[in-house]
Amino acid sequence: MLAKLIIMGVAGCGKSSLGAALAQSLGLPLVEGDDFHGAVNKDKMHRGVPLDDADRASWLDRLGEELRRHERGAVLTCSALKRAYRERLRRAEPGLRFIYLRIDPELAYQRVSARQGGHFFQPSLVASQFATLEPPEGEAGVFTVDAILGTPEQARAVMDWIASESP
Repeated sequence: MLAKLIIMGVAGCGKSSLGAALAQSLGLPLVEGDDFHGAVNKDKMHRGVPLDDADRASWLDRLGEELRRHERGAVLTCSALKRAYRERLRRAEPGLRFIYLRIDPELAYQRVSARQGGHFFQPSLVASQFATLEPPEGEAGVFTVDAILGTPEQARAVMDWIASESP
């Protein structure tokens, strides 16, 4: 059975919702990638300044360490926008599987704009995430799910994929 899974995509695609559903179904801890951003990164995003590769490097390293800490497995939410970011995580924890939540820019912007509770990620940054995004389709160990589907349908599709991938 699959032990380490990353739910990835741009802001607003539903990573946290799907991650929580899968963590519960799989009996694994949920690790929210946003919780591992340092204060400088959070401040930049709060001010509407996009993160660059250098900003994300230490964050990705922390996420790799966190994955290794969960020896029995975990479900991690992480944008993982570039192939280089996904490769960095794969080097930290071989055998990772990625669930890519595909969404169009308009819907992502609407969802981020509708967030309550003062999230540090500003809606103005959605466009920069799409500009950075290198879709993972075609990479090994990646399953794509349409973000327009409801969370229960997404989770069922992922669980079916996991079952088909298990020996």
